[in-house]
Amino acid sequence: MDIDEIREYALEKENVTEGFPFGENTLVFKVNGKIFLLASLESQPLSMNLKCDPEKAIELREEFPENILPGYHMNKKHWNTVIAISPLKKKLLYEMIDASYHLVNKTKNVK
Repeated sequence: MDIDEIREYALEKENVTEGFPFGENTLVFKVNGKIFLLASLESQPLSMNLKCDPEKAIELREEFPENILPGYHMNKKHWNTVIAISPLKKKLLYEMIDASYHLVNKTKNVK
């Protein structure tokens, strides 16, 4: 998965904007003015921070210790840094983006 796929998927969601508030190397996606996804444009492989339910965050980190880490420069209880390479499947990455979006937006049935 690459940054173009992430960008396209994130921008399909309602009330999402993108920008570079932290410099030209970190693409930030917000819903209603609140961050739900940060992606590094410099990292190879692709790395992004996503908000996560604290219990689910621990489960994901235990299941994928090489790919899902406590959020870099974020509240480590609520954010994961996700390295978007195998064994992570695209479906799981999209589910994590959706969960982050919903946690920040506080809605359940938004695309």
